[in-house]
Amino acid sequence: MIKIVDVHKSFRENHVLRGVYLDIEKGETRVICGQSGSGKSVLIKTLIGLMKPDKGEIWVDGVEITSLSEDELFKIRRKFGLLFQNAALFDSLTVAENVSFGLERYTDLPLPEIRRRVHEALELVGLRGVENLMPHELSGGMKKRVGLARAIAYRPEIILYDEPSTGIDPIRADAINDLIITMKEEIGVTSIVITHDMVSAYKVADRISMLYQGKIIVTGTPEEIKQTSNPIVKQFITGSAVGPIKEY
Repeated sequence: MIKIVDVHKSFRENHVLRGVYLDIEKGETRVICGQSGSGKSVLIKTLIGLMKPDKGEIWVDGVEITSLSEDELFKIRRKFGLLFQNAALFDSLTVAENVSFGLERYTDLPLPEIRRRVHEALELVGLRGVENLMPHELSGGMKKRVGLARAIAYRPEIILYDEPSTGIDPIRADAINDLIITMKEEIGVTSIVITHDMVSAYKVADRISMLYQGKIIVTGTPEEIKQTSNPIVKQFITGSAVGPIKEY
């Protein structure tokens, strides 16, 4: 579904991505983890065409996207749904209006179908009867679920989750983990989860890749990552604060 080949991205002297290689299968849930500043956000922005890499290829569903025009990129972006770290709801819109936002602006669906999709998406994320609430009336976990409903109402083939468990308590974070699993099982989407929460990573991932100093240094199943002998990965997943993560 997604193939990233030798992708580099620099900002002046800051070489953020230093040759990223990544293959993500259709229907897979791939977790990408790494310390702050490792390049996770930049990688995601290049993947959805918000940034062009300085070098390398990015393939999405058989299309190489780095040389596409803005109109062609828009068609590719429609394959993606994105759950932002802070949910990114519009404060002045109701829950229903937030969920229907993309459908109303970027599709020709009739209003009854939009309403049906909004209802269906909210049901799927466990929110019933909240259509007329405003974002300030929602808990942090509910906001995340509304953000996910907005993403899936668009019927994406790929969902990107940006730090989905950040800022919410462990119980609500685990509910989000369950929703990520449900999206795979019920809809069959390909999922990319950006997180530093290894409890979440172990639960939802088919495979985990660690981004370190602009490169993917390891990929494996959750069990393989837990058993890794790589000292950089071991330090990260155990949360060791004994000195900075460093090369070995």
